[in-house]
Amino acid sequence: MMAPQVVSSPFLKPFFLKTPISVSSPRRQRRHTLPASEFRNLTPQDAISVFEIEREAFISVSGECPLTLDEVLVFLGQCPELSMGWFEEGQLVAFIIGSGWDKEKLEQEAMSTHVPDSPTVHIHVLSVHRHCRQQGKGSILLWRYLQYLRCLPGLRRALLVCEEFLVPFYQKAGFKEKGPSAISVAALTFTEMEYQLGGLAYARRNSGC
Repeated sequence: MMAPQVVSSPFLKPFFLKTPISVSSPRRQRRHTLPASEFRNLTPQDAISVFEIEREAFISVSGECPLTLDEVLVFLGQCPELSMGWFEEGQLVAFIIGSGWDKEKLEQEAMSTHVPDSPTVHIHVLSVHRHCRQQGKGSILLWRYLQYLRCLPGLRRALLVCEEFLVPFYQKAGFKEKGPSAISVAALTFTEMEYQLGGLAYARRNSGC
């Protein structure tokens, strides 16, 4: 990894799973232009796909989206390195969007703010396409994302807020309850959760560190 005069990018380098392998003869091999499964940082060009998945997932349940399309565009423009998308054959199937935060606890302002060079990542939203739910993709993506954050210099923890029924999901991923959140959306109230990013670094294979 440490090649002379090569500087590692702080952004997530795409890495793949289950790369298609053809068993046909060399003359008849098909060229695959898209990986079967890819994890990478999101860009503003992904915003429409992100918002469509988010809108379907949240509007049907709570009537509210964590992020508007404009906010998605802002965060993917300001801090794409704090996002991660899971693509299968070029199609977005799950994503996480985060931003920087510089206070001990999340406040209402954190919902629409990115603070650069902060030690805390505020995870705004984790969402999975409706056709890919109940497959464990949310847990896998969250694990990948948290290990990726360990590779980014200066980050010490991740914070999020969630409804009470989601607390066990995030506890299973290693988050700890911090108590009731100061953030509210319409009639919804939330619990604040924290994940410490210290400890063993992510295995360098496929990490891009």
